[in-house]
Amino acid sequence: MTTVFGRYRNALLFVSLACLWGGTYPAVKVGLADFPPILYAALRFDVAAVLLLVYAVNAFDYWRPRTARDWITVFAGGILMLAGYSILLNIGQQTVSSAIAAILAGLIPLLTIGFARLLLPTERFGASELFGVGLGFAGLVIITRPDPANLFAADTFGQLLLVLAAASFAFGGVLTQWASAEIPVAPRTAWAMAVGALFTHAVSVASPGESLQQVHLSIEGVFALVYLAVFVSAVGYLLYFDLLSRLGSVELNLVTYGAAMSGTVFSWAFFGERLTTGTLAGFLLILAGFVVLKRAEFYNEFTHVKERMLAE
Repeated sequence: MTTVFGRYRNALLFVSLACLWGGTYPAVKVGLADFPPILYAALRFDVAAVLLLVYAVNAFDYWRPRTARDWITVFAGGILMLAGYSILLNIGQQTVSSAIAAILAGLIPLLTIGFARLLLPTERFGASELFGVGLGFAGLVIITRPDPANLFAADTFGQLLLVLAAASFAFGGVLTQWASAEIPVAPRTAWAMAVGALFTHAVSVASPGESLQQVHLSIEGVFALVYLAVFVSAVGYLLYFDLLSRLGSVELNLVTYGAAMSGTVFSWAFFGERLTTGTLAGFLLILAGFVVLKRAEFYNEFTHVKERMLAE
């Protein structure tokens, strides 16, 4: 079992991350009925930061940032990938449907390629990589089935915020990869959560209409907050930063498409939404995009299995 996990470690963790993040948009929508948007993000980071800092202090000797590159990573994660992304996402989703929000989040891999060209010149991006990402994006559009009449409706400002959210996340991921920090993944994630929480609270305090008096608790809202704090933030970002150094920001940010697939499956399993022929076609396009991007690894694995079967 250990050998199997070691061989397919990255793939298993990638799928796990996609599954955890698949419920992000529905959970955000549910929570926005109970919490002001920016405070909602801040409370989520509070819980995740406390959990991760307690773990980091007790499990690691190198539990706090020591170098400039450590701090760059912490602030890139905390300000851009956590606070900036979540603030813009939560505000934007007040007027934008979850389907369109998922499509605009699908810009993250495309924007990552652009930022990586500036900061990571050693990364290789050719026509096949762009084609693979494009296939995934096309599959995402088919899965979410947005209403064309609403694409450029009165919620244009909300859509702009979601594009900025995607850019914030993409740039933060590339900057984190560029920094190559020495601090271990768990402490790095914990401090990023703490920085993100402080920054988000500051923005919440400075924003009109953002106060604890605006909170109206419900079982659904509390459940959504716990899910976002524990599974999406604490566990999810641990997986993300662990995979970042192994896969690189461009390949890893394709998890956006995987999350859309898992989110659709969850909606079918728990909310009774139908899986149409178009949905399955979207899944196939996303899978085709992954195959294009990982064609060398798939070929090597096929060759390995073939040789093993012949040897037996």
